[in-house]
Amino acid sequence: MTVTVFDHEGPWTEEEYLALGETSQRVELFDGSLHVTPAPTPRHQRISRKLGNILEAAAEVAGLELLEAVNVRLRPERVTVPDLVITVPVDLDEPYIDAADVRLVGEITSPSNAATDRVLKMHYYATAGIQWYLLIDQVTGTLHLYRKHFNHYVEESVAKPG
Repeated sequence: MTVTVFDHEGPWTEEEYLALGETSQRVELFDGSLHVTPAPTPRHQRISRKLGNILEAAAEVAGLELLEAVNVRLRPERVTVPDLVITVPVDLDEPYIDAADVRLVGEITSPSNAATDRVLKMHYYATAGIQWYLLIDQVTGTLHLYRKHFNHYVEESVAKPG
């Protein structure tokens, strides 16, 4: 990140956020504030790659697209970077995917971001209208699949390692 991030005064706009470009850190926009996390660990990335490989074939059969670590615009001034998303076909050159095009969003929790994924982002994704939320606990290896019910998620199924 450049020094301009630290010199910035006041809330961040979506245009300013997108002007940051690609970084080695994960930078998200939460209602005018930047949420910055370090680059994922190798364990996190291995889980993401393996899960993506499994889900991609099924997504393609259904005419959907699996993408990893892309900007998802939930509403103006709220852009997250989920670990993976399954979308309808989208313009791959656009700076973000609109939440209306997302069918499933997946987050892999890390000890440093577990509360954000389990509470804040879960709420944000549900209110944005994303039907399915897949939460992977990298410490226990447990997968939790949630289905949107009104403006929140209800756990649909749980899969444990093995």
